[in-house]
This record gives sequence, structure tokens and C-alpha cells, in this order.
Amino acid sequence: MIRIEKLHKSYPIGKDSLHVLKGLDLHIKEGEFVSIMGSSGSGKSTLLNIIGLLDEHDEGKYFLNGQLIEHLDEKKAAILRNKFLGFVFQSFNLINYKNALENVALPLYYKGIGRKDRQKIALQYLEKVGLKDRADHLPSELSGGEKQRVAIARALATNPKVVLADEPTGALDSTTSHSVMELLKEINREGMTVLVITHEEDIAEETDRIVRLKDGVITSDEKVNKKATI
Repeated sequence: MIRIEKLHKSYPIGKDSLHVLKGLDLHIKEGEFVSIMGSSGSGKSTLLNIIGLLDEHDEGKYFLNGQLIEHLDEKKAAILRNKFLGFVFQSFNLINYKNALENVALPLYYKGIGRKDRQKIALQYLEKVGLKDRADHLPSELSGGEKQRVAIARALATNPKVVLADEPTGALDSTTSHSVMELLKEINREGMTVLVITHEEDIAEETDRIVRLKDGVITSDEKVNKKATI
């Protein structure tokens, strides 16, 4: 689903440049549940932006669903994002003056789906995340956990191949964080590829595989040993 080979990315700083990603190799298969861990400055957000077609790499190759990603203009990138990717952000990124239903339906508008069908689909996904009864509530009337569930419903509404979650629990307490991760696990069990960016060890351990980044280099890539439950 995601294949990265010898990926490099640098940013100019005055007359110099900052080499952020240093020859990464990464392969994420369809249906995997993977976390990318690293402290601030490790390169994980840059990697997510490249995977999410929000930024371009300098060298190397990136394949998404078998397609080589290179030299995309914003229009082509937006089409691919809408087709393949769903995003969940730490800050939720909900539109304050739109209710939960309207927020979830928004990406469907950009796919050219009619209003009645948009609302029907959005309501289905709000029900999936347990918020059907909060459909007409504004973000200001929702808790942090509810906002993140709305954001997840919005990410799923377009039926993407991959969900990219950038610090999805960063603004939540531990109990709410666990419930959000359980929801992402459920999505993954249904066949969705889920990639979580996090700096929290306990969150990473709820995924099936942890890729650790440090100073733009992958230092380890390991399956998570799940503790047996009695």
C-alpha cells in the first residue's frame, strides 16, 4: 500500500539546509496497523506530510497503492488524497460553525456527491463512531473525545484506502485516548490500513507494528508483542 525507497527531504534555512529525512526505506502493506514513533525533530511529521501528499520528497521513490508519486501539481495531489487517504489530526480541524453532520459530510462535497446522499453517508459514519445522536451539535458543544470521533468519521466518509492519524490522542486524557485507539483498531480489523504518528509509547504499543525514527533515520521496525489476556 505504501512503499518508500531511499527517501530524502531537506528544507532550506538561510544559506544552509536542514536534512530532515535521510534515505528512509519503509513498506506498509494493505491492512496493517502501524505507528511511527519519534521525539520532536525526528522527522515523523515530515514523513507523514510526504505520505499524505501534503509535501514532496527531494530524492528516492514513494509508491502509493502501486502508483509512483512524483511531480504532482496541487490538483492531482488533491484528487489522490481524496481517493486514497483519510486524515485525523491532533487538533481535530473541525469547522466551528458547522455541526458534526456537516463536518463529516464536507469531504463528500468535494467528491461531487449530492447534499441528500452526503447527509445520509455522514450520518452512517457518525453512527459508526457512536455519535449519531450528536449529529446536530457544533464542535463547541462536544467533548475532546467526541470531536476526535467526528474527525475519524470524516476521515472514513470517503472510504479511503489509508487513514493517517497525526498524534490523534495528543489533546486527550488517557481514558479518552484508549477509546479513540479502540476505534482505530476496529477500523483496522475491517481491513483499513491505519498509520498513527505518535510520541507516546503506550499509544504506539496499541498498534501492531512500531517504526521508530530518530534524526531522520529509522532506528527500529518491530512487530508489537501483544500481552495475552485471561
